[in-house]
Amino acid sequence: MAVLPCLAVLLVSGCGIRATTVPVDVGPAPSRVSCDTPDQPAQSGVQGFRATVELVCGSQLVGVERLVPVPEKRALRDPVALVAQALLEALQKAPAGEERDAGFSTGVPAGLTAGAPRPGDPAGAVRLSRKPEDLPPVALSQIVCTLAGSEAVSAGPGPVVLGGPDADPPRAWECTDAVRSRPESVPTLGELVRPSATPAPSPSRS
Repeated sequence: MAVLPCLAVLLVSGCGIRATTVPVDVGPAPSRVSCDTPDQPAQSGVQGFRATVELVCGSQLVGVERLVPVPEKRALRDPVALVAQALLEALQKAPAGEERDAGFSTGVPAGLTAGAPRPGDPAGAVRLSRKPEDLPPVALSQIVCTLAGSEAVSAGPGPVVLGGPDADPPRAWECTDAVRSRPESVPTLGELVRPSATPAPSPSRS
């Protein structure tokens, strides 16, 4: 029979079939991350507050509890802006140690700062040093969901109002389940928020 010789030749020369020299790239093996949040070591002498910051792990947002230090050398009298600045600094800090090994990362760029609202902005609005729509979508999702979870910034369930520098109009973003599971799909532009009307002075009685 000619089958056995052909099989023997196939192992050596391919039995008449040319061997291809084009490399086949099937991509790296899929990596698995645990996304387990390790216990934070106690930090003595650090003045701060407990908060949950949203980090990226497994292409989604995962809340990690932090002792967030109060920003130093920041001339921020607005309490909402002060808390927002502290949370931004916590988001900008790259995870280290066990958190990094568990797959955590952050996309919030360094140098981004928070400021007090402008006259006419709605209560609780936070002004960023960059327009929110110019931030990477994942970073914007991290900021929105972190601020939404802070009682000092967000008075309750509802959208987070962010604005950029100067006269950039404030817009509202919500931290939904879809944003948490797919942070890259957050709407670039939030919904415009109408400026707060300045109450008219009551007429004096003669």
